[in-house]
Amino acid sequence: MQQYTRDELVSRLKAIRSKGAYVVAAGAGSGLSAKSAEKGGADLLLVFNSGYYRMHGHGSFSGLLAFGNANDIAMELGTRYVLPVVREVPVICSVFGQDGTRVIARHLDKVMLEGFSGINNFPTMGLVDGDFRQQLELTGLGYDKEVEMVGIAARKNIFSMVYVFNEAEAQAMAEAGADCIIAHVGLTVGGLVGTTKSLTIEESGELTKQIMDAGTAKRKGIIWLAHGGPLATPKDFKEFLKFVPTIDGFVGASSMERIPTEQAIAGVVKDFKDIR
Repeated sequence: MQQYTRDELVSRLKAIRSKGAYVVAAGAGSGLSAKSAEKGGADLLLVFNSGYYRMHGHGSFSGLLAFGNANDIAMELGTRYVLPVVREVPVICSVFGQDGTRVIARHLDKVMLEGFSGINNFPTMGLVDGDFRQQLELTGLGYDKEVEMVGIAARKNIFSMVYVFNEAEAQAMAEAGADCIIAHVGLTVGGLVGTTKSLTIEESGELTKQIMDAGTAKRKGIIWLAHGGPLATPKDFKEFLKFVPTIDGFVGASSMERIPTEQAIAGVVKDFKDIR
């Protein structure tokens, strides 16, 4: 395990882009996923509670439901199973900013004390819409709590990479001091528990451009990544680049650990069964 400061991590990611390569971040829902992603060359690993559920056969939206405390799950997954088995790749811990059972500022200190190199806003209210989202916002559990958390992280000089879903959220996170902003274009399609409804790649590109333009208008120098929706394979991301050539990279979770695992295990078992 190696921990990085905020400045070190920003410099590391910008150096990757300066060489013409894209930043690739991978979700790690298990120690084996983490080791494999590092071996493949991942530039960042993200630990979320949804990764734990994904690798146990459940959809990513499980991370938004009341199955357990999101911050406790992410912390345990990271400290017990991911950090001990990786060597140099920076590991980012997702933090649920709306968690009323702890002081978030102190929780951020604990995250860094345990050896993580930064934070991410997950679970995020950006995935919630309709009347439920409106009521969350009205009762003090809205997306602004995530923006507030990122502001605290910036003042503590903690690296943050955050999910945004529209232009307003991009502007808010840029002003709060987010170092890396991820345009989330929906749940990832495909596999055994992936969604079957998403934007097209072209629509995802248009949304991402709008998000990037809005955030850049508030602050320059942000690292921009894309995640989710129809971007489930390297081929999909390559097609996506035709519409957003200025993006800095990609975040894969289901696309990098769940779907490949499903395909690999099913394929090997089938090969054994086909022996006659």
